[in-house]
Formats: sequence, structure tokens, C-alpha cells
Amino acid sequence: MTPTAKRFTAQLGEREIVIETGHLAQQAGAAITIRDGDTMLLVTATMGRKPREGIDFMPLSVDFEERLYAVGRIPGNWFRREGRPPEMAILSARLTDRPLRPLFPKNLRNEVQVIITPLVHDQVHHADVLGVSGASVALTLSNIPWDGPIGAVRVGLIDNQFVLNPTYEELAASILDLRMAASRDAIIMVECAAEEVDEATMVEALEFGHAGMQGFIALQEQMREELGKPKYEPDPVEVNETLRDEVTGKVTDRVTEIVSTYYDRDERAAELEDLREQIAAQYEPDPEAETGEEYDAKAIQGFISDVIKDQIRRRILHEGVRPDGRDYTTIRALSADVDVVPRAHGTGLFQRGETQVMSILTLGTLRDAQELDGVDPINSKRYIHHYNFPPYSTGETAFLRGPRRREIGHGALAENAVRPMIPDEETFPYAIRIVSEVLSSNGSTSMASVCGSTLALMAAGVPIKQPIAGIAMGLIKDGEKYAVLTDIQGMEDHLGDMDFKVAGSKQGITALQMDIKIKGISPEIMQEALEQARQARLQILDVILECIAEPRKDLSPYAPRIITLHIDVDKIGAVIGKGGETVRALQEETGVRIDIEKDGTIYVASTDGKGAEEAVERILALTEVAEVGRIYTGRVVRVEQYGAFVEILPGTDGLVHISQLASEHVKSTHDVVQVGDEIMVMVTAIDSDNGKVRLSRQAVLEGWTIEEAIENDRPSGGSRGGGSRGRSNRGGGDRGSGGGDRNRSRSNRGGGDRGSGGGDRNRSRSRNRNDR
Repeated sequence: MTPTAKRFTAQLGEREIVIETGHLAQQAGAAITIRDGDTMLLVTATMGRKPREGIDFMPLSVDFEERLYAVGRIPGNWFRREGRPPEMAILSARLTDRPLRPLFPKNLRNEVQVIITPLVHDQVHHADVLGVSGASVALTLSNIPWDGPIGAVRVGLIDNQFVLNPTYEELAASILDLRMAASRDAIIMVECAAEEVDEATMVEALEFGHAGMQGFIALQEQMREELGKPKYEPDPVEVNETLRDEVTGKVTDRVTEIVSTYYDRDERAAELEDLREQIAAQYEPDPEAETGEEYDAKAIQGFISDVIKDQIRRRILHEGVRPDGRDYTTIRALSADVDVVPRAHGTGLFQRGETQVMSILTLGTLRDAQELDGVDPINSKRYIHHYNFPPYSTGETAFLRGPRRREIGHGALAENAVRPMIPDEETFPYAIRIVSEVLSSNGSTSMASVCGSTLALMAAGVPIKQPIAGIAMGLIKDGEKYAVLTDIQGMEDHLGDMDFKVAGSKQGITALQMDIKIKGISPEIMQEALEQARQARLQILDVILECIAEPRKDLSPYAPRIITLHIDVDKIGAVIGKGGETVRALQEETGVRIDIEKDGTIYVASTDGKGAEEAVERILALTEVAEVGRIYTGRVVRVEQYGAFVEILPGTDGLVHISQLASEHVKSTHDVVQVGDEIMVMVTAIDSDNGKVRLSRQAVLEGWTIEEAIENDRPSGGSRGGGSRGRSNRGGGDRGSGGGDRNRSRSNRGGGDRGSGGGDRNRSRSRNRNDR
């Protein structure tokens, strides 16, 4: 018999969050379900029974395990089961890991695993932030030592109003997507995508979110009092205090001298390494001695590292000098370049100090957009950014095993920073992929990727709305005293308390990400960091704009040109043809790529302008609509006693009544035309109800105007005088002859009206601005 679940509720914004525990996964350290609307997650937190030997870190793993049954789908792969976690699952796991990790005891060596499994995803309420909240509840109730609880919320900004935990529909109308986690007193984690939101508004959003999660934090404290298990107490780390004091005394003066003298990273590292070797040699056992005290070499190196950390932090905090000699707000030397790789559609090379990133852009058709197969309702994206961090970027070697979680996370951050500036499909109907290769790393490679992406986009001729730059901020904090650092390098990231990345334009912020190693920071520190980041961002943007002032007007000659056409929906079948034979033939014969949307939008892509033009003309011919008063050369497809049917356009026939076949009286239709004959005819009428087309050959022979043709084409009643018909598409789709205006837009930044004989054929076509 399944135990009865204990149920708790909390109000987050306008919705109720429901938590149940005690009835599922009873062997886990703690297991809960958490529900928002009909989105429900199972969250477990479990700890290994014994500490892991030989490690000096806290072994935490967080997994977000997507199951497609959550959205009522069966996986489409051969095995019909989930494989590697999709990108959104990895990002959700990272989102959960980051606020949890700082709150574990530093001396905990037992493995801790948090698993989040969406049981149901209603496609309305988000699962990522809900997973962070669920993980906090599970850890709070478990026997795992953890200094929570925390709350996690999403904040939107719609019509200048903050919204707590917006739905997918609401978020689509929001200019802010702020995800944050905090304790009762301080902010721990921030992840944000925005559309140029200013710094003051961002601080308000953080305060709004922090206030909105207080009730949820209070509920967890209540649950802990009622249901919480006794917390495991990890063994204290044994430290040889005598040895530590001795080593500290030996190295402090020399470390102080090195960090005060050597501002070059390589020189400083060489001096510190030499010191390490000297101290280690002093404690090596004498091989000739029969007895002697053995010392832990690893502990000795740890004591030296502690001294280095303390001296660098002290020097920053109390002397205002950073490891490379900079003050708090100075940015390292900047450089920007474009066109560093031949034949690429666009490249940007950005360098800040020893950090160097090359971003390479490729343009494709909308068919190249990435399909997203997961529980999230967003199923595709046309702007893709990938980030690679090879081992040579830090002068090391390692096995290459594909992108790791960190690389996926950094790529997503840089993608979010630039995405608001990408033009829409109507303006620029391309899929865009940028790959940022980290060539050299000494801090803030993700923000260098943002700058490299901007350079590549502008060099490629993508009409971005504004250039974007990014900077990483750091924090050194000791009690109430703190220092906010602009443009942190690797050592400051490693020894500091915060890594706060900020990206945006001159107008405002487009992305934030904050990770901390302490238990939280105040809104005041966040505000100071945001203002310093704004000043730095403006400096970097000046360097980018000095390299390339605006997006180029022309695409690379190696990039595809895309021409956009809009046709009637009922003409799509005429272009596709039976079983796709028409569109396949078009592509093979002209060397283009054709993508057809359900709304009648057609994209013709080619690097060969001549082939693209030919394909467009053939598509227009296939989808042309008859016009009253226009003269066509058509082919006789059927002869009847009362007249002849003439195909004037692909799939469109009209009737030439026997009275309109010639200037003189005609006794028999066969006396004038036969099947297969080509004759010139004028369209005199199109039936608005059924699309039937009525034609006149006599009007052409006599040179009549349309008014004269209509006046002279008034047959007597009966079916034989009832005009003509439009034939259905013989190619397998609807190619009906529908009447009315044949004014089709074909957007073309370089095109214009293409008048043709026999009447006004005003067709505008729209193509990409580099169509040649």
C-alpha cells in the first residue's frame, strides 16, 4: 500500500505551488513532487554512505532527466527511448547546480546527487526554475548537510510591470527573462536574457524576485521543522596545525614579494612554482636516515596555495592592486579584427589581455534551423551559437570528448546575449550559426565570445539592431569590506568570490550570469557591479565599432543569397508537384534550394544569381493568376462543340466560346482550332465564385479594348454560354485557377516592378539585399 502523501502549498505570484512528499521514491535521501499548474517534477536528493577517499572537493552532481512521456510523446529514434540529455536539460541542470553548490560544507566528501525528473510538462508552466525550487525542498528535508533553504523564481517585464513566474505565453511578450535564486537574506545565482533593459530596472527586478520568493523559503523552514531528517555531520578535515604554521611562516614573505613584483602571469607563475619546489625539497625524507618524520606533500602544497590566495586577496582588498597591477576598473588591452579566415561567411577575432576568441559565422536557409527535441514547447531556433574550449587554450593537453556542460552553458550565455539583436525572418530569412573557438584563455572567454560574435555578424552583413559586448566582473569580500573588479582574469576568478558576466548594447543589458562562492551578495553590490560593467561595456563597444562601424551591405560571395516570394496558399501544390516532382526538378535544374512554408512563403537560396533568377521565374510562372484584360498565348487542351478550352497558365484553363473564336461566323470549333494549337486570347471575365475564366480570341484579332471585348462577348444563356473553368493541378496539388488580383509580393531589396505586355503585371518581389 502506497503511503499517504503529505501536502504543502505556497503562493508564488498569482499561482499556487504544490509540494508533496512521503509517497514516492522512499529509499532516496529525500523525494518530493513539486507542481506548478499541471507541470509536475519528481526531485530526489541522495548522499553516499561513506566519504570518497583521496579527493579535496565536494562531489556534487545534478541531473535534469527529461522523459518524453511528460509531453505524451514517444522518442523518435531507433530505440524509442531517451538518449543523451538535450541541451535544455543540461542547461536546467546547470541552473540548479549553481545556487546549491556554495551552500554545502567545504569538508563534505560524501557524494551528493540531485535528480530532477519531469513527470508532466503542460507546455504552459516552466520546469527549469521549478526544478531549482524542488531541489532546495529535497535537500532541506534530507539528511544531507546543506545551508539552505533557498527560493528560485523567474521574473518577466510586460508593459512595464514585473511578473513573477510568467507562463510561456506571458514570457513571449516580456522584454526580460530573469531567473534567480536566493536565500532569505542574499542573492546567490542570476541567469538572465533581456532586450536592452537598463541597470536600474534590472536591480528593481532582482529586488522584486527576492521579495516574491520569501513565502516559499518560509514554507521550506516549516517543512523542515515538521519532516526534516537529522543532518549528517561530516568528519572535520584533519590539519597538521604545526606543519601549516611552519610552512606559512617560511613562504609568506616570499609570496608577498612575488605578487608585489611580478605582474606578468608567466613570470609570476614561474617564481611561485620555484618557491613550491624549494619548500617541497625541504620536507623530503632523507633516504639515508633510518628514521624520520614523513610529511604530506599534498598538504604542504595546499598550505602554500592558501598563503598565495590570502596575499593576493589582501593586496586587492587593502592596497587596491590586482595581480597584474591594474586597479579595480581598468580593462586589459583590447583588440578586434574581422575577415581573419578566407571564404568564411563572416569572422571576428577579439582579444582582451591573454584571452583570445575567434568567432566564425555560417549562413544557411531556414531549413538549417536547429530542431529542439525535448519537453520544452520551443521546438526550433534559427540563431545558434556554439562555444569550444580546446585544451591548447590554456597550454595543456587533454582528450577531446565533445562539448562538456561548461561549454554548452557558455555557448548558451553568449547566444542569449546576441539573440535580441538578430533581425527577424522577414528582414533576414537565414539560419545563422556562429562557432566561437577559444584560442587563448585567461578569464572571461564567454564574454569574449559575445564580442567575437558581434564582429562576425557585422562582417557577414547580418543587419543586427545594435552591436553587443560583454565583460566579466569579480568580487573580493571579507566581512563588510569588498571590492568589485572589472574584467577579471583567471587567477581572480579562481581566488575571488564572484563571477558576474554582463553583456549588452549601449542602450541596456541583454544577458547576465552570476555565480558566487560565498553564501550570497546584497543588491547594493549587484548595483555597483552593474554600473562598473556598463562603463566597461561602452569602452569595449568603442573598440568594436572602430574595427567595423556597421554591418556590411553585402554578404560574402560564398554565402547563399535568399530570395523571398509570397504566393497564394492554394498555389503551393503547383510548386511542389505530384510527390514533390516539380520542386525537385526545379532544384536540380537550377542548382538552388527551395523551402516552402505553409503560409505560401517561398525561400529560394543559391550562391548562383543566375540559377536563382531562373528558379524564381519558373515559380512565378507556376503560380501566376489570370488577369482580366490581359492577353495570353495559350495552348488548346480540349475542343467541344460550343468552344475550346485553352490553358493560359500552368493549371489554369479558360473557355473561348465558339462565338469568340474568329472575326467571322464559325460553324464548327474544329474548323478553327485543334488540340495542341497555340493561340492568343484575352481574359474577358473571371467568375468570383468558382474562378472560371472566360477568354476571347476575337478580341485579339479585332484589337478590342477590354471594355469592347466584354461588350461583344455576351452569349445567350445556357451552360454553353456559362464561361469557362479552371482545371485542377495535374501535378498532384491544388493548382486551381482562382481569380482576382494577381498582385504577388516578392520582396527584393534590389528589385522593382516588372511590367510586361498586355496589361499591368505589377508584381513586387522581395529578395535578400545582396541578391545579384
